[in-house]
Amino acid sequence: MIHNAVVLCSRPGKNGHPVPENFRVEEIMKSPELKEGQVLVRTLFLSVDPYMRCRMNDDTGADYLLPWRLGECVDGGGVGVVEASKTQALSVGTSVTSFNWPWQTYDVMDGSLLQKVDPEMVDGHLSYVLGAVGMPGLTAVLGVREKGHVTLGSHQTMVISGAAGACGSIAGQIGRLDGCERVVGICGSNQKCQALVTELGFTAGINYKKGDISSALREHCPTGIDIYFDNVGGPISDAVISQMNPGGHVILCGQISQYNKDVPYPPPLSEDTQEALCHKNITRERFVVLNYMEKHEEGLVQLSRWVKTGQIKVLETVVNGIENIGEAFCSMMTGGNIGKQVVKISD
Repeated sequence: MIHNAVVLCSRPGKNGHPVPENFRVEEIMKSPELKEGQVLVRTLFLSVDPYMRCRMNDDTGADYLLPWRLGECVDGGGVGVVEASKTQALSVGTSVTSFNWPWQTYDVMDGSLLQKVDPEMVDGHLSYVLGAVGMPGLTAVLGVREKGHVTLGSHQTMVISGAAGACGSIAGQIGRLDGCERVVGICGSNQKCQALVTELGFTAGINYKKGDISSALREHCPTGIDIYFDNVGGPISDAVISQMNPGGHVILCGQISQYNKDVPYPPPLSEDTQEALCHKNITRERFVVLNYMEKHEEGLVQLSRWVKTGQIKVLETVVNGIENIGEAFCSMMTGGNIGKQVVKISD
């Protein structure tokens, strides 16, 4: 059986930007014969995410992430359908997902490593398993609820950086649902700002590429900032933290602006920002969604309910074809997506 696989053929270098040429699509021959417990799966959708940039390095900088190996098929979040099965747990036609799905059109996988997907949970949109009702959604809901300290009726202001991405776009909506009075998103285009306000219900959107971000924050956060969902780090985060209220909370989710640099994670802060955190008693704690496994099931049920009732709107950018996954990854890393970036592999 011949199918296509994506291999990592070069690394960008710790201070380098990834390019599509770091990936190569190869035709591989694999026996479709199954051993007991195995299934043949056809890939429907693959996920590309910011954390994968760390996996392109020899050392990911995170003990819970393994680097991708040169010359080998890469993996990440994926969803597909069982085409043949030698396990009673998974019948033909079952939708399945995994956090370590090979970037291949087909694969023989160990059935015990796959999770069943109930299409009803995602309102029939199986790609949502990779976004709003998957790891990015869980990161948003658990980040806000475990580290954000949103209190209904206390007129809080939340700011989200990377607000038009997979996680930020959900986190802002959860902040609003949980009781924040103002939810302000920072992103990289006027189109994204408009989507945040008109489609997702944010109070305002700030385009960090236009004008002075500090003055825009003062305009849209007149009473200061209480909660900051940080997806980007760098100068944007310095500007937000400088306007945070005493006793505020930073949810340290990601630092995408720093992922192409050879710095530790989380990256070091400027002296001014460190002083602001200390002087104002602002908490800034790293948030790793994998540390809350016992809350994942409950979180997914809540996310599913919000999506199915329309309380959370889902934005996606879909690229077609496994041959375009390198382009999709690099586009996502430079903000080319609105909402979750996924690659459609088959119907």
